[in-house]
Amino acid sequence: MPTADERSGTRLFTDNLLAWVRGKGKIVIVVHDNPDPDCLASAMALRHLFVMKLNREALITFSGMIGRSENLAMAKELQIPLTPLGITDLSEFQVICMLDTQPGTGNNSLPSGTRVDIVIDHHPLRDATRQCRWVDVREEYGVTATILYEYLQVQDVPIGTKLATALFYAIKSETQDLGREANHPDREAYHRLFPLTNKRLLNTITHPKQPIEYFATVSAALTSTLICGNGLVSRLGSVAFPELVAEMADFMLRLEDIEMVLAMGMYNNEMIISMRSNRYDMNAGDVLRQLVAGFGAAGGHGMMAGGKVEIAFPTPAAIEEMEELLTKRFLAELGVASLPVRHLIT
Repeated sequence: MPTADERSGTRLFTDNLLAWVRGKGKIVIVVHDNPDPDCLASAMALRHLFVMKLNREALITFSGMIGRSENLAMAKELQIPLTPLGITDLSEFQVICMLDTQPGTGNNSLPSGTRVDIVIDHHPLRDATRQCRWVDVREEYGVTATILYEYLQVQDVPIGTKLATALFYAIKSETQDLGREANHPDREAYHRLFPLTNKRLLNTITHPKQPIEYFATVSAALTSTLICGNGLVSRLGSVAFPELVAEMADFMLRLEDIEMVLAMGMYNNEMIISMRSNRYDMNAGDVLRQLVAGFGAAGGHGMMAGGKVEIAFPTPAAIEEMEELLTKRFLAELGVASLPVRHLIT
């Protein structure tokens, strides 16, 4: 559990935050595009906090789509109320919150110049975030949902079965059952939440049926993957939904002797990029930002990162040119550019 000082600090922050929100109007919670379990559970928790302590509802909004089967099952089974950002008039809201993302990161569709009042995240602090009224960015945490769990704890807010299942699954999926970037608070939350979860719902979310597009992408990943030293590059071509790129990156990192994976896939006119690593001497977020410098946006932390590059006219030649550039930069960052490149499957 957090130390007494940390718990006291969280209690003071949330007391002041709630007092400030109490005097305001409508509340909206913005999460990142193509939301994952961490931002979905975090939004559920913050919304629950406002309901229980202030008797105030909050709108949860996002852009993009939820395509990954596990995430779809989570949103459906846990009945998470979601509204597209495209039909949300932000000018109607007096309190704007961002969870698991920050202004200007490139992974959310919040219009430039929009005022953001509250930011809660576990990714590296951005300069634009410093201008927000209430900021709780904890880079040492593996999961944003853990921060929101601590809010509920210090405010003595009861956690129902569905919310407990959401928070637990967020920690489980983000840290791969505490094996990736989980810190002490994440481990504590994981073990305390598990007894409160609905095991049937958890199984449904964790093991959903997969659409045929998933298996087509697996096939593309296997036949288009290149290996160079301890690095692996998957060129997936067009993908049915953006989350498939990150899913394939996770899948490919399981290959023996591979320490870092770069996966790329086209969705509409954007190249979706995902990086996964099991190295402790390289920061995946820093590496991916170097790769897309001058062309796109990226963010992340130690072992996982994501980004995208817009290709205005995504002809096969233009896509291949960008893939080649990113591959070249990736292998250079790994220091294996001089080694032979081979196909995973020949």
